Amino acid sequence: MAPSVATNSFPTVTRREEVEASQSHSRFASEYTQLQRNRLNHSPPLPSILKTSFKVVDGPPTSADGNPNEIANLFPNLYGQPSVSLVTGHSDQVKNQSDQSLKIGVVLSGGQAPGGHNVITGIFDYLQERAKGSTLYGFKGGPVGIMKCKYVMLSTQVIYPYRNQGGFDMICSGRDKIETPEQLRQAEETVKKLDLDGLVVIGGDDSNTNACLLAENFRSKNMKTRVIGCPKTIDCDLKCKEVPTSFGFDTACKIYSEMIGNVMTDARSTGKYYHFIRLMGRAASHITLECALQTHPNIAIIGEEVAAKKLTMKNVTNHIADIICKRLELGFNYGVILVPEGLIDFIPEVKQLIAELNEILAHDVVDEAGVWKRKLTSQSKELFEFLPQEIQEQLLLERDPHGNVQVAKIETEKMLIQMVKTELDQRRQKGAYRGQFQGQHHFFGYEGRCGFPTNFDANYCYALGYATGVLLHSGKTGLISSVGNLTAPVNEWTVGGTALTSLMDVERRHGHFKPVIKKAMVDLEGAPFMKFASWRDDWALKNRYVNPGPIQFVGPSANEINYTLKLELGAHFPFQS
Repeated sequence: MAPSVATNSFPTVTRREEVEASQSHSRFASEYTQLQRNRLNHSPPLPSILKTSFKVVDGPPTSADGNPNEIANLFPNLYGQPSVSLVTGHSDQVKNQSDQSLKIGVVLSGGQAPGGHNVITGIFDYLQERAKGSTLYGFKGGPVGIMKCKYVMLSTQVIYPYRNQGGFDMICSGRDKIETPEQLRQAEETVKKLDLDGLVVIGGDDSNTNACLLAENFRSKNMKTRVIGCPKTIDCDLKCKEVPTSFGFDTACKIYSEMIGNVMTDARSTGKYYHFIRLMGRAASHITLECALQTHPNIAIIGEEVAAKKLTMKNVTNHIADIICKRLELGFNYGVILVPEGLIDFIPEVKQLIAELNEILAHDVVDEAGVWKRKLTSQSKELFEFLPQEIQEQLLLERDPHGNVQVAKIETEKMLIQMVKTELDQRRQKGAYRGQFQGQHHFFGYEGRCGFPTNFDANYCYALGYATGVLLHSGKTGLISSVGNLTAPVNEWTVGGTALTSLMDVERRHGHFKPVIKKAMVDLEGAPFMKFASWRDDWALKNRYVNPGPIQFVGPSANEINYTLKLELGAHFPFQS
C-alpha cells in the first residue's frame, strides 16, 4: 500500500506568478511529504549580530593568493580593497529603517549543492525586513539568464515552497560563463534594463571568479550595480581562513556516508565482494577524506597524497592488492575502497598526459589517423596506449567549459578493478594469492547534490544570504559573503565579506592564462588528514565500519557538523575508531 502524501497548502498565488513559477520548474504542482512540510516551516536561526544594530567595518588592504602583480593588472578597480566584518553598533551605511528599497538580482551558477534555496530566502528575508519595498529577481538557468535577461520576480508566494528544500529548481542553474566582451555587454544591458542595485552570484571558485570579473567591469564603467559572491560547492575546494567552508559539503558527505555505510553492511553480509566507490571531487579529495572519517573504509585514496608521493598507477594498484592479500590471510575476502573522482589527475604521469591532451585538444581535433598523438611526449604516448581502450576514449571526450578533461566521466573505479584483478592474477600464478577477487563498482555523485540540507547547511546558507543583503545594502562590491566561528552555536557565528581578489591566482586554460580563485586542496599536514592517517592502518585490516544512517533534523545528532570542519577549526570532540 502506498504511503499517504500530505496535500499542499502553499500561499495563494496569482496567475502571473503561477505561470512564471511553472516556467522555472516550480514545485507548486508537487505533493509534499510530512517531512518536506515540516522543513518548509522551519525558521533557521540567525547569528546574533544580524538581529541587532550593526555596522560594517573595513579591514586592512588585501593582496592576492598568488601573482599579485598580474591580479592587480586584471582588476585595477578592485585589487587591494579590504575585506569587511560586521560589529555591533549604529551605522549610516546600513539603514535598519525601511527607507531605502533595492533592486537585486540573484543567479545560481554551476552544479547544485544542498542549501542554495536558503541563500535566496536569506536575501529575500533581509530585503523584506530591512529594505522594505525592494525587488528580488531570479535569473533563470544560470549566467545565461543574465545575458538573455530571462528572469522571474521572486515573491513570498514563489519562494515559500523552496524554504529548507534541496535542489536549485527555484530558478535552476547553468555553467555558462560571462567573460567575453560581448557577454559582458549583454550583462550590462540586463542590469541597466532592470535598474539593479546589486547582483548575487551563488557558485564555486569559477563562478565567483566570474562575479569578480563582473564587479570589476561594472565599477570600471561607473555603473551602480554591485556584485557579491556566495561560496557554493559540495567539493569544498572553495574555502580560506575567512570562508571556512562552502555550503553543500556537509549535506553531501552525510548522504554519501549513509550510502557507504549501507554498502559496508552489504559487504560484511555477503563476505565476497570488494566495493570500489568513486566519490565526487574533481580537483580535491575533501569528500573522500570526510566520508572516510565518517565511515572507516578499508582503503581511502587521497589524491593529494598520491601527488605528493609521486605515486604511479602501478603503485596505487599494488597498495590495494597488498591490503587485499593481507585481509585474505585474516579470513576477510571483502572490503570497501573509496576513490576520489579526480584520482587520475593527481597521478603525476597521468596528470602530465592530461595536461598535454588539454593543450593539444585546445587547438586540434582527434583524427582517426592519430596524427594528434605525434604531439605527445614519448612518455605520455606510452602511458596513453597502455591504458584500457575505454579509458582512452574517456580521456578524449569533449572538454568542460574550462578546457579541462571531464574527469567525472572517467570511470576510475572500473579501471582500478581491472588493474587490481590483473595484479592479483599474476600473484596467484606465483602462489602469492589464493583468493577469488570480485570487484563491484559504484559512483556516488548526483545523489548527494540536491538532498534536504542538513541543519548546518540550512542555517549556514540562510546566514550567508542574509549577510549578502547586508553587504549590498552597505554599498559593497567584489566581496564573497563569509560567515565564521561555525563550530559555535549559530547565535555566536561571525559575519562579513572577503575581497574576491584576495583569493585570486592565475591559471592556464584553453592555452591562455586567466584569473581564477585558487582551489583549496586537502592539506596533508592539516588536522583532518592527520586524523585519518593515524587510523587508516587499523581500518585496513579490521572491520571498523561505521554506518551513520540517514540525516537527522531533530535529536542528539541533528546539529552535528562534519569532521573536516570541526578538525580544521580546532574543535574538541570524541573520535571513536
